[in-house]
Amino acid sequence: MNLDLLEKLTQTFGPSGYEDAIRDVIRQEVAPLVDEVRVDPLGSLVAYRKGTGGGQKIALAAHMDEIGVMATYVEEQGYVRFTSIGGLRPLNCVGSRVRFANGVVGVVSMERRDDVNSMPALQHLYIDVGATSREDCPVAVGDPGQFIGPLVRQGNRLVSKTMDDRVGCYVLIEALRQLKETPHEVYAIFSTQEEIGLAGARTSAFRVDPDMAISIDVTGTGDTPKAHPMAVELGKGPAIKVKDGGMIAHPLVRDKLVAAAQEAGLPYQMEILLGGSTDAAAMQLVRAGVPSGCVSIPCRFIHSPSEMVDAADVENAITLLVTALRV
Repeated sequence: MNLDLLEKLTQTFGPSGYEDAIRDVIRQEVAPLVDEVRVDPLGSLVAYRKGTGGGQKIALAAHMDEIGVMATYVEEQGYVRFTSIGGLRPLNCVGSRVRFANGVVGVVSMERRDDVNSMPALQHLYIDVGATSREDCPVAVGDPGQFIGPLVRQGNRLVSKTMDDRVGCYVLIEALRQLKETPHEVYAIFSTQEEIGLAGARTSAFRVDPDMAISIDVTGTGDTPKAHPMAVELGKGPAIKVKDGGMIAHPLVRDKLVAAAQEAGLPYQMEILLGGSTDAAAMQLVRAGVPSGCVSIPCRFIHSPSEMVDAADVENAITLLVTALRV
């Protein structure tokens, strides 16, 4: 597994709406692997690979944006109040560090509250960037920030910030690298602003007008203490989506992915996610409708600075995609 590439992808700055740096990293990787690369008006990177003929036009989408924070107010003492970019859970934020676009690092902490038994909200949190006053604070209202969480390998487990969805970007890049021949026209979409409304995939898919669409994203697991029951575990193979909070996967796409997994002899799991969705939910609704599905990487601790995946699941997801695209 190319851990250098995964580290580069996970650690590069790119909250929703601020994906320029991560787009440049991905462009360098995919440009030698495809016939054409373009950037859509909302910033999504679309890499096109010609097919040998007789196939379909297939869109593959992995979102390159990440959750983050945005400064909303600087207090007189220099503390920074913030709002979320994407879905943040306050308890996942307390004690973590954030890096703003200008390189400034701060620590997320929580103000003293009278009701210590209630769940804190984002309004109870602030970021300490070491300033002593509003005037010397190096962060201004509107500045975006990312969480800090280095990539660590522990046995077969990989932990980092932004596995959601830089690991999906990794899978898509490596699938393009391993795909030697396909009858299909393949459009690899590295989409923007998924975390705040699936915007990039929606507009890029409208322009591509594919016959079929597949997103590559993470999904939750049911294998942690007192987790919600879910038939997905780390290390048991990539998950093929049946349904999530925003869509039902099209049977043609679902069955194509299942057949590919069986042909390649891969372990796989069937995914039903009760909440949340992926770029597939947006792509299926463009123009007259697009049969859509999703290959999911099982992931623990989603939307935290320490998201965990299994290396074998990642590698098998690459093989699954390559096998599905060969026929």
